[in-house]
Amino acid sequence: MANSHVSPVGGATPAVGSSSVGGSTAYNYKAVMQEMIKQGASDLHLKVGRPPTLRLNGELVAAAYPALRPEDLRSVAEQTMPPRQIKEFSEHKEADFALGVPGIGRFRVNVYQQRGTIAYAFRVIPFQAQTVGELNLPPVVEQIAMKPRGLVLVTGITGSGKSTALASMIQHVNQKRAANIITIEDPIEFLHRDQLCHINQREVGTDTGSFAAALRRVLRQDPDIIMIGEIRDLETLDTALKAADTGHLVLSTLHTTDATQTINRVMSFYPPHQQSEVRFALSSALSAIVSLRLVPRVDRPGRVPAAEVLINTAAVRDQIRDQQAQLNIPDLIREGTVQYGMQTFDQSLMQWYTKGAISYESAMFYATNPSEFALRAQGVGATSDQTWDPFQQG
Repeated sequence: MANSHVSPVGGATPAVGSSSVGGSTAYNYKAVMQEMIKQGASDLHLKVGRPPTLRLNGELVAAAYPALRPEDLRSVAEQTMPPRQIKEFSEHKEADFALGVPGIGRFRVNVYQQRGTIAYAFRVIPFQAQTVGELNLPPVVEQIAMKPRGLVLVTGITGSGKSTALASMIQHVNQKRAANIITIEDPIEFLHRDQLCHINQREVGTDTGSFAAALRRVLRQDPDIIMIGEIRDLETLDTALKAADTGHLVLSTLHTTDATQTINRVMSFYPPHQQSEVRFALSSALSAIVSLRLVPRVDRPGRVPAAEVLINTAAVRDQIRDQQAQLNIPDLIREGTVQYGMQTFDQSLMQWYTKGAISYESAMFYATNPSEFALRAQGVGATSDQTWDPFQQG
């Protein structure tokens, strides 16, 4: 894709400079961001020696702009970085913040250093959170969002739609239930307006010192729902488990690929001598795990979410608690497909493939068990197994 180019705004290569900042020519980063929005890209990457690069439907595409110079990136930093992030970057060589550009959009920004020069990664944040239906997520996600208590983890690799899915869940609750929601984010991404809910959004570094500091006091703020942007350490996880176990709904994300890895990752935060204790705590506090993979569409531009959904049933709870048992989450998910609305990645992929939304090659690439998926796609399967039937109806 390196030779692919996106046509610039107005059809001609724009001038690098458009205004003066600090006596020097400022890089016109807004023109690049306008092109990002126009093309429907999810991300924008800026680094020295390369033209601005967009991520379109999961693929990196170089925009038809000149290669960036060190002074261009320094100019972008001068125009976009608040004083606190400048200080953080000078100390740690990286920083995160949210950026609103009037008339263009809102972005999550990560600025970092590579080969001694500044580099940027921008992620588009829609002004309005989409609904579960608009995101093509399974309807059971709405039921999960309405649970009165428990820990709900939304997982997936970077760029798989975790934050967007969490925002849609909060939006659903906001429209259906009167609740006090407190979010702790770094940085704040989606801006939520109160509807039925009373929503307070706290940004690490601006509104609170750290995730841990905010979580230590959050239970004194009368929350019904706590949303933690990401579980990064043991203290955050421990507080989340305790809050979920004491009657609150806790929503958060983890960088794991499926439900099995998520459970293993949570347990790996704790030392060996606490494994029995954490298994019991997780089995009691866990409500659901929703894992996401974005798959390119074949019927039109865009991507669809393949989703694995695990609900913490009695059978799942017993297996998490049993230290001698080998986790066999996929089988438990299949057993709960009809009764609880659970689904595996492969079942989700089968549904999209049957509808003609994704190609067979993409389905095989993203499948957890490609050989079983291939047999199912050919109509080979046990006649007594009815769990795949809802996913094989076009």
